[in-house]
Amino acid sequence: MLLGLDIGGTKCAVVIGRLDENGRPEIMEKKVLPTDKPVYEMIGLLFSTAATLLSQYDGAGSLKGIGICCGGPLSSKDGKILSPPNLPGWDNIPIVELAEQQFGVKAFLQNDANACAVAEWKYGAGNGVNNMIFLTFGTGMGAGLILDGRLYTGISDLAGEVGHLRLSETGPVGFGKAGSFEGYCSGGGIAQLAQIKAREKLQMGTPVSFCPTLKDLPDITAKSVAEAALEGDKTALDVYNTCATYLGRGLSVLIDILNPELIVLGSIYGRAKSLLEPGMMEVIRKEAISTSSLACSIVPAALEENIGDIAALSLALISSEC
Repeated sequence: MLLGLDIGGTKCAVVIGRLDENGRPEIMEKKVLPTDKPVYEMIGLLFSTAATLLSQYDGAGSLKGIGICCGGPLSSKDGKILSPPNLPGWDNIPIVELAEQQFGVKAFLQNDANACAVAEWKYGAGNGVNNMIFLTFGTGMGAGLILDGRLYTGISDLAGEVGHLRLSETGPVGFGKAGSFEGYCSGGGIAQLAQIKAREKLQMGTPVSFCPTLKDLPDITAKSVAEAALEGDKTALDVYNTCATYLGRGLSVLIDILNPELIVLGSIYGRAKSLLEPGMMEVIRKEAISTSSLACSIVPAALEENIGDIAALSLALISSEC
C-alpha cells in the first residue's frame, strides 16, 4: 500500500494506491480537501483522512511508503516545506518528520513540479525522452526539469522556479512579483487578469458574461473565464489571448536556454488548449530559435487530472525503496 499527499494552495489530495501488474502506481482511493485551515490543523486533517482511507483496506500495517508533493520552495533533503507563496503560513514545516512519526514508515517530499515531471516522464507523455520540461500551470507556475535522462533540482532544490521570471515590468502578481510568468500563466494570474479587464468593461457599461456586476469580481476564476471564452465572450477571449501571449514568451525563453525535445503542460493547459495553443505557438515562432523550437513538441499532460496523485504515489514508491 502506498500513501500520497498532494498539498496545494487551493486544495489537497490524500491518495491511497498500489502497483498494478506492470509495476505502475494506480489509485485505489482518493479524498480531496480544500486548503482552508491553519497549517497544523490542515496537516492533522490530512493525516486523519489518510488513516480513515487506510482502514478501509489493510490498515496502516500494510503501508510501505509515503510520498508528499508540495509547491516550492522546499528542501527535499531536510524534508521541510519552506514558505511557498501559495501556502501562507507553511513556514519551515517538517512535514516528512511529522508523517513518519504518524505512520511509522519512510516519507519522501518533493517539489510538485519535479514530482509531476518524473511521473509524466516515467508513466505519461514523456516516456522514452531524455530532455523534457514539465510545467504545472495550475494554482501556480513551476517547472520540473528532466535533463539528459535525470531529474535536475539544482543546488538548493530550486531549479525550475520559472514562475518567478519577470516577463513584463507591470502586470498581475505571481510568486510575489508583478509581471511574472506565474502572474500571467496560472489560475490566480488568469483570475487577476480577468478582474482587471472585467472592471474596465463594467465601468464603461459593457456587459461581461462571467462577471455581471462589480460585486462579482472576487468570484472570478480561471475556469469561469475559460467557460465564457469557449462561449465567445470577448472579454474572456481577451484574457486567454493575453495569457497565451505570455505563455509563448515564457516557453520561448526555456526553449532557447534548455533546448528540450518535449514540453509537457499541466492542469489549465489541458482544459483550455484550444484557447491557448494558437497564440502561444505564434509567439514561439517569432521569439524562439527556430531550430530549437522545431525540435520541441509541446503537449498537455498525458496523466491529465490524475497527475498530482500519480506523482505523489511515485514518491511513495521511491520512499518505500529507500
